[in-house]
Amino acid sequence: MTILQSIILAIVEGLTEFLPVSSTGHMIIAEGMMGMQGSEYLKAYTVIIQLGAMLSVVVLYWKKFFNFEPLPGKEGSMKFFSRFSFYGKLIVGVLPAVFFGLLLEKQIDNLLESVTTVAVMLLLGGVFMLFIDKMFDHCDTKTKPSAKNAFVIGLFQCIAMIPGVSRSMATIVGGMQQKLTRKAAAEFSFFLAVPTMCGATLKKVWDLYKDAGGWDIITNNLTTLIIGNVVAFVVAMFAIKGFIGFLTKYGLKSFGYYRIIIGAAILILLFCGVDLQIQ
Repeated sequence: MTILQSIILAIVEGLTEFLPVSSTGHMIIAEGMMGMQGSEYLKAYTVIIQLGAMLSVVVLYWKKFFNFEPLPGKEGSMKFFSRFSFYGKLIVGVLPAVFFGLLLEKQIDNLLESVTTVAVMLLLGGVFMLFIDKMFDHCDTKTKPSAKNAFVIGLFQCIAMIPGVSRSMATIVGGMQQKLTRKAAAEFSFFLAVPTMCGATLKKVWDLYKDAGGWDIITNNLTTLIIGNVVAFVVAMFAIKGFIGFLTKYGLKSFGYYRIIIGAAILILLFCGVDLQIQ
């Protein structure tokens, strides 16, 4: 992987990670268009640079992540534990992804090389998103999720293990289905990304260490990893700020049209014999 390729992939990651358009799907497409060779490191790189995007959430919402004030109305031991209620919801929300991620790891890795799967899911997800706002119209009454809401949203997140679905889309839809406002659903989607990405990154680093040559493969590619994370961090900061305002004002329909156009265009190119598959 060249430095230029790492920068391009990191820009794609930062722009799309928190938008309901599938960051993994877009990176698979970008890898195919650049003719990149499929490898264990390339698969790991697309996961590890999510760490940079994840840190942008912590920086932008640092008051949320480092607020340990007890919840009002709590007494005794419950007052102490209420200080960590935010983290408790994140743990509950990430549990389904941990379970199904470990259970279906090989199947997920195989799908990560399929541009066709990405295109089909982009298209189908786009059609679905055209109707989301009307489906949950007048249902957005909550600004904070409960632990039960968090678990259900975590189940929705598991659907995004299929490349092209979009983790952001799945969790935002899950939040709206649980009667969160658009803004609250999007923000909890950001928050839930932190433990999800952190866990996925640590797992991939461990897999590289264990199965792909120890620390050598990491140290030999340290430059692209550092550059990728820095670029993803900066780009994601701007993407998050713009997305919240756009979503609150316009909803998800525009992203649905985008997904349909991109998915259909890729399927047409594949049908015409254009090779977009990772080599």
